[in-house]
Amino acid sequence: MILELQGVQAYYDKSHILNGVHLGVEEGTSVCLLGRNGVGKSTTMKTIMGMLNPKEHCRTEGSITFSGKQLVGMQSYAIARLGIAYVPQGRHIFPTLTTEENLRVSARRGVDGSDKWNLESVYKFFPRLEERKDSKGDKLSGGEKQMLAVARGLMQNPKMMLLDEITEGLAPIIVEQLAEMVQNLLSEGVTILIAEQNVKFATKVSSDCYILERGTVVHHQATKELSEETRKRYLGL
Repeated sequence: MILELQGVQAYYDKSHILNGVHLGVEEGTSVCLLGRNGVGKSTTMKTIMGMLNPKEHCRTEGSITFSGKQLVGMQSYAIARLGIAYVPQGRHIFPTLTTEENLRVSARRGVDGSDKWNLESVYKFFPRLEERKDSKGDKLSGGEKQMLAVARGLMQNPKMMLLDEITEGLAPIIVEQLAEMVQNLLSEGVTILIAEQNVKFATKVSSDCYILERGTVVHHQATKELSEETRKRYLGL
């Protein structure tokens, strides 16, 4: 496992958000974290990235390992430097910077010194971004902003990407494009963990899924084998 969570607990002040979460991601695969709103998907992503700040009365317990290194207690910037790129819910691109400026500020070599993902390769992967390279972030469409958010992650030359609700608020045709994008990333050797509500999207882009309910993993199965009963019980579909 390149990423493994065991018995992870997360607290916001006195609120117990994650309760013994366990999951694993094999290198070169895509795994999806499914669940309804408010069950802890985004908190799981933030916990992996060390974003629960003790100064804000948050804390994390349990074990999170990435490439054999323990992440609990590490600062977010140090976790990112190990080779994890985080694409947060809401995209969070820089609105006053151009597309290309957004990409340049995120650029760095991978932990092995690789420079596979640079402006040239990212523009080849996302030709629409090259067309819009001089446009300010706040002038991009929702789909273009999401592409840019993912592209910024790639510019870090990561071993693994965390994609948090990347289909949220997007038209079905854009969601289809994002599914193709994730499949292409897998073919490029990028390992991916996705937090999603869109089961149709998840079945196209992931091999395994974990379903969260009230901060606990309640189901783990090959994504394409999810039964109608399981979908109705845990996802309301």
